[in-house]
Amino acid sequence: MDTLSALRAARLVPVVVLDDAADADALAGALVAGGLPVAEVTFRTAAAEDSIRAMAGRGDILVGAGTVRTVEQVDKAVAAGASYIVSPGLSRAVVERCQEHGVLALPGAVTATEVQAALELGLTTVKFFPAGTSGGAPAIKALTAPFGHVSFVPTGGVGPKNLGDYLAIPTVAAVGGSWMCPRDLVTAGDFAGITALTAEAVALAASLTAGA
Repeated sequence: MDTLSALRAARLVPVVVLDDAADADALAGALVAGGLPVAEVTFRTAAAEDSIRAMAGRGDILVGAGTVRTVEQVDKAVAAGASYIVSPGLSRAVVERCQEHGVLALPGAVTATEVQAALELGLTTVKFFPAGTSGGAPAIKALTAPFGHVSFVPTGGVGPKNLGDYLAIPTVAAVGGSWMCPRDLVTAGDFAGITALTAEAVALAASLTAGA
């Protein structure tokens, strides 16, 4: 199964912020135990690279890098074992470096112009970010009209209350969010709590898509 197919199968992509790479293995274990063997580790902290390396080294979780804005970060993330690269916006340089490495690029795109620019780079899936302040599910539905073959991964402002709105859209490949792995629980070492939240999120996503 390729990376995008794996993300589609998971339906949910936990967005992880790690302040200490020492927590990476336990967090990965918590996500796997909760039934969601996938994570997007953001490059918002200095621990990102080592965290990706620790999680990817387990072999039981699909790890990507998030908040990637530069070619140098792409190189570091891929070297650490990231299977996909997520960016807040669309950067030709970042996308092309991902393609050179043979890893999936998911750049942020929320307008028709940005989606079209992504298509010109050979992409068919983009991150819709920040989803909550960019029109949410209705905006994705509107973009689907002219771009029916494009898939979206909405992230930002997504939670249990509006998850169903996004999952009901056929062109939504998966949904990114951090509610199942909040930063404060990671810092506190409450990995059992994260497993419980993850299991709840997986069950909710399954129930929302049962009749789809």
